Amino acid sequence: MTSALFAHCFTCSKDLRAAVRIADALSARGIAVLRFDFTGLGDSEGEFADTNFSSNIDDLIAAGEYLRTALGQGPRILVGHSLGGSAVLAAAARMPESAAVATIGAPADPAHVRALLSDADPELQRRGEAEVVLAGRPFRIKKQFIVDLEQHSLLDRVHELRKPLLICHAPQDELVGIDNARQLFEAARHPKSFVSLDDADHLLTRPADATYVGNLIASWAERYAGDSADREQVGRGPGQGDVLVSGGPSGYAQDIAVGRHYLRADEPDSVPGGTDTGPSPYDLLLAGLGACTTMTLRMYADRKKWPLQGVRVRLRHLKIHADDCEDCETKVGKIDHIEREITLLGPLDDAQRLRLLDIADKCPVHRTLHSEVMIATVLLE
Repeated sequence: MTSALFAHCFTCSKDLRAAVRIADALSARGIAVLRFDFTGLGDSEGEFADTNFSSNIDDLIAAGEYLRTALGQGPRILVGHSLGGSAVLAAAARMPESAAVATIGAPADPAHVRALLSDADPELQRRGEAEVVLAGRPFRIKKQFIVDLEQHSLLDRVHELRKPLLICHAPQDELVGIDNARQLFEAARHPKSFVSLDDADHLLTRPADATYVGNLIASWAERYAGDSADREQVGRGPGQGDVLVSGGPSGYAQDIAVGRHYLRADEPDSVPGGTDTGPSPYDLLLAGLGACTTMTLRMYADRKKWPLQGVRVRLRHLKIHADDCEDCETKVGKIDHIEREITLLGPLDDAQRLRLLDIADKCPVHRTLHSEVMIATVLLE
């Protein structure tokens, strides 16, 4: 199984929404992801004041060892956000199994972090430690943290990396300027890639930005670190043609494998436990009906050689009172109601359009929804 190790940003934790969404996007593509908290942060033990950039690198190596023990192989993909990106670049040489490295808003020089601590510099010099407020939270920093930062020459390590590198950076990043991406890109050897994150912010607070980055990294890394044999086996499940759905220990996010294809299902943020990392089950149901509708119309139009240039189907699922439906057998309570709006593109005449509208009701999924369906459920050990 292909695995990835994710390093979070400075003073953040593994549970940062962006980190979760990026990991979800990777796992939806069949990549196992380990997120962990650096020492003294989140759920990890230890004192943050006693840590530094070197100890962060050691934490990464230890996390890689854990993956090696748990999966029989160390991480194939290293992903780091902000200072975590600098850390994976520094640690990559000590992780022989790693085949690809991706950074998100990473500083080209770890000492860049010192600018965030400038207000505390006089007290650090005088007392050797100081309390700073970062992202609205207090942290105690010791002088050794600053000294350690200045001892790392990251660009030299990047030049000797000799592994595929993907640099993701937003031109308007307010904490780590875009020039850092330029320095990293120029220092790296090929194969190297740079992707602009447009108007995203440093922490990727918009869900769409984090999901985009996760999907981007997954697609890019597959060329260098993908394991097609494992992916095919996971996708097939017990037999060819099966759909395999897997959920975690909490929340509603689900990984869906259909052959070689990987999807994601979830509930929206408005539902307690939902994280909006994928469409809801009813959304997927509507998508299946919509796809079947457009495919059926395409096949019919092609067979008739009609000038159908495209089909658009908009669907909505509602619960309506049964007594509002004149044609329904059920007269008590509520029933499921699906609205389907079809747009036919191309120079079709009225007769052709009406015939295609009739054909839409004959798509296999439509017929399944209107027919008697038996679902046999068994419990496997």
